[in-house]
Amino acid sequence: MSLIRTVASLVVIATASVGAQNPAAIEHHLRYGVRLAGQPDIDLDLVERMRSYHVPGLSIAVIENYRVVFAKGYGVTEFGGTKPVDTTTLFLAGSISKPIFASGFLRLLEDRKISLDTTANALLKSWHLPDSRFTEREKVTLRRLLTHSAGLTVWGFPGYALGGSVPTVPQLLDGAPPANTPAVRNDTTPGARWLYSGGGMTIAQLVSTDVSGEEFPTLMHRLMLQPAGMARSTYENPLPVNRRSEAASGHERLDTPVPGGFHVYPEMAAAGLWTTASDLARWAIALSRSYRGEPGGVLSTSMAKQMVSKQMHQQPPYGNGYWGLGIAVSGDGDSLAFSHNGRDEGFVADMFMRPNSGRGLVIMINGVAGGILGEIERAFAEEYGFGAPPRIPRTGIAMSKAKLGEYAGHYMAVVNTDTLRFDVSVAADGQTLALYNPAARRSLPIAPVGADTFVGLEGGGAWEFERSADANGSVRSLATGTGPNRRVLIRQ
Repeated sequence: MSLIRTVASLVVIATASVGAQNPAAIEHHLRYGVRLAGQPDIDLDLVERMRSYHVPGLSIAVIENYRVVFAKGYGVTEFGGTKPVDTTTLFLAGSISKPIFASGFLRLLEDRKISLDTTANALLKSWHLPDSRFTEREKVTLRRLLTHSAGLTVWGFPGYALGGSVPTVPQLLDGAPPANTPAVRNDTTPGARWLYSGGGMTIAQLVSTDVSGEEFPTLMHRLMLQPAGMARSTYENPLPVNRRSEAASGHERLDTPVPGGFHVYPEMAAAGLWTTASDLARWAIALSRSYRGEPGGVLSTSMAKQMVSKQMHQQPPYGNGYWGLGIAVSGDGDSLAFSHNGRDEGFVADMFMRPNSGRGLVIMINGVAGGILGEIERAFAEEYGFGAPPRIPRTGIAMSKAKLGEYAGHYMAVVNTDTLRFDVSVAADGQTLALYNPAARRSLPIAPVGADTFVGLEGGGAWEFERSADANGSVRSLATGTGPNRRVLIRQ
């Protein structure tokens, strides 16, 4: 079952050296997670990395000085197809649906003069959250719903197959058929801790329609999509038939479109926004202008400042960052940033924005290999000085092609009932090894950092070749991981 990625995986805003600010250069300068000291950096091409990661289509939007200065689509809308992705192609935003909804919800509260500290049950008409021992003293308020601190269950939602039965919002909140997730209930005292809950956001969705009396997609179009200039976006689920030609198909499994192209999300506020990278960028700009009290905003300055303020602190093991109202918040002053990522069946997305500098980035893909997002964000960070964690520094060693050739071969291990296999060969550059994984149909690059020891360039993982104890000292196995996750693959 595919669920939303954890908030702990949200992009970390970090300082990097600022180069020439040429957004178009990003597509030819993607970066691995590891930086080998004393060696020329490796330039990665975006389209080539899409092929490596089996990502059929991708859309990007770069924000500078509160404008979209670069937007482009890459690849195709469906594996095996020929229709190209462009800047108008619709993608499912996954959990990035939440902050867009949150801003619209806050606008509704402002219009109706409803306090954020109102209890949800005081406004709900079509359904009520059952009382429990957890809510005897502390209550589930609107603020707590938006900050993921209401103590509610149900992290995320897998969606529903196109053409199948779809529950109403009250049914899914009660976990009643045909809902495919449990009932949304308190398992913690409200306000006691941060714990991500798509279920809580779905309660807020129901509050919005019960208060307004409007259908949810219509309400969000009026309150936020239209004012923010998100002309192509919609919360309609399923996507109307007459708009499906505008949409990319999701790919949850390798090179395989999701049946029907996408899943349906009645949890529209939590996971159901159809949008483009450029539309999300326009929303980020509009929220930033609201925050700064400038024309072109979508909320009052005071409400925008509440939304982008550190209202709830995550605690391990659930992270160590901060949340505002429906969005993650990091940094202060000029480094203040808001961010969110998204994960729906066959789709992944990420976005971040610095409201005080007017810079940000949005990436959307119709595959689930999120590693490519990190590589793009590292390229953005080189151009703009923020947007990715610091790269992992390692010191490589020179190794001859003949020496590297000693490690070539087929390595295999059985883990539980699965067979893990890597075909090791000398890479085309003659300086590193390529570990081809037949199951994933892609190669992992590893570089030598010591005698028989290598580092994975994508993520920094350690790889060690082990030799036999005989006089020949021939390579007999390949080990990776530590502790219970250690795996030893035997050379065949």
